[in-house]
Amino acid sequence: MSSAAASAASQGLALAAAQPSQARVLLEPGSEHTSPGGHYSYRVLGPCCRLFDREELPWPCCRLAWRSKEPSWRRVGRRFVADLAARRCPSYAVELLQPGARSTRTVITLFPIRLTPVLQEWWYSKLPASLDPSNISPTQSQEPV
Repeated sequence: MSSAAASAASQGLALAAAQPSQARVLLEPGSEHTSPGGHYSYRVLGPCCRLFDREELPWPCCRLAWRSKEPSWRRVGRRFVADLAARRCPSYAVELLQPGARSTRTVITLFPIRLTPVLQEWWYSKLPASLDPSNISPTQSQEPV
């Protein structure tokens, strides 16, 4: 193989590695996985929506009518909103499994994995049908083939 072909092949592999993988199904509750770096393992408790608490910021919004940063007690809108950074990636409530220590419950967002449009709609939907208590997982009929 020539050096130009080897260089093109290595660039193609680098581009393929940079592309995030697509999540097509949910991780099963109770399943155990290792972290991408292999430093810890975790047990999946279930999928969850990562929310951003607007109360955490001292100056949550700017409006022209106020002509500067607005204090938190004058905020308009919801307190908890979907975290924009995690909106396209799956988040799970997990239990960290550490040998010789107590298990810790936390939320993990798998940023290298992107949700398919169908899963993203189910995960962060604003439609009234998504509020139905029986809507605990996406239906298989919605999944693209």
